Amino acid sequence: MTAAPASLGRQKGTWWAGHQRSAYALRRSARLAVSLVLLLTATFFMIHLIPGDPVRGSLGPTAPASLVAERKAALGLDKPLPTQYFDYVRNVLHGDFGTSLTSGESVTEVIQQRGPSTLKLGGIAFIIAISIAVPLGVLMAALTRDSRRRGVELGFTATTGAIASIPSFLIAIALVYLFAVTIRIFPVAGSSGFSSYVLPVAALALAPIASLSRIVRVEGLRVLDQDYIRTARGKRLPARLVYVRHALPNTLTPTLTLAGLLLGGLLAGTVLVENIFAWPGLGTTLVQSVVQKDYPTVQAVAVVFGAVVLLANFAVDLALGFIDPRSTILES
Repeated sequence: MTAAPASLGRQKGTWWAGHQRSAYALRRSARLAVSLVLLLTATFFMIHLIPGDPVRGSLGPTAPASLVAERKAALGLDKPLPTQYFDYVRNVLHGDFGTSLTSGESVTEVIQQRGPSTLKLGGIAFIIAISIAVPLGVLMAALTRDSRRRGVELGFTATTGAIASIPSFLIAIALVYLFAVTIRIFPVAGSSGFSSYVLPVAALALAPIASLSRIVRVEGLRVLDQDYIRTARGKRLPARLVYVRHALPNTLTPTLTLAGLLLGGLLAGTVLVENIFAWPGLGTTLVQSVVQKDYPTVQAVAVVFGAVVLLANFAVDLALGFIDPRSTILES
């Protein structure tokens, strides 16, 4: 006689959990939309606050005033600033980032040509960083739990702390000098073949690996001190099951949160790393455009980088909402 009420209770609980997750996803989607609007607004006005005339700068100081005025009219830069802003937002929503001041090419086409190289480089570095940092952090937590192996703990924290504090471009320079100039194992520049990925990926991934593995170790120590881990050990379960099945999944929430934050720093690092390795991506395009005062391209690349970071953090938030339902409850 009690089966039906219990079944109804389970159905209600399932419906309520699904409702909370849907509401959580909607809230996050709304925040993403607001963040994207703020990103577009901030990049537009920051570019227009830069002193100087970008059209005059691209045409040169000797260009006649009539040519400068004609160029401004063609680009819509002779309109009032609010009109330029709304035109810019409307065009971006239609996939049009304007025209390069230096080459006359469509900025959208430049991004389509250079963007995949940057995404591939950053994506490989990010995946490698996660794949190495998480197991390494859990392993170090297992080795150093209950204040064991103090020498291993000190060596790990000192090494990872030092690596995490070094900017990616300095790591890139050191790798180039050691492996491309001195030993000559890998190419110093370009993106042709597997070997050309090794040094730039390593330059981008080493600092995130160090930072993330430290956090995973600390969280792993906390998890390994929980009662359910003691119970699993008391049942004499194999160490592989204790760490892989019980400890590792419970470190995912802080790991994913930090990984989303590290992605922004990793993408920022691609700007300088790409220039060191002459990588044909958006980082190289951004630096060249800044030097040439090609503001539409600078603006577009900044928007793309910012949008990628926002979308990545949005995906992490959604993943956390489904992995850890407490996230949806805390924000409801």
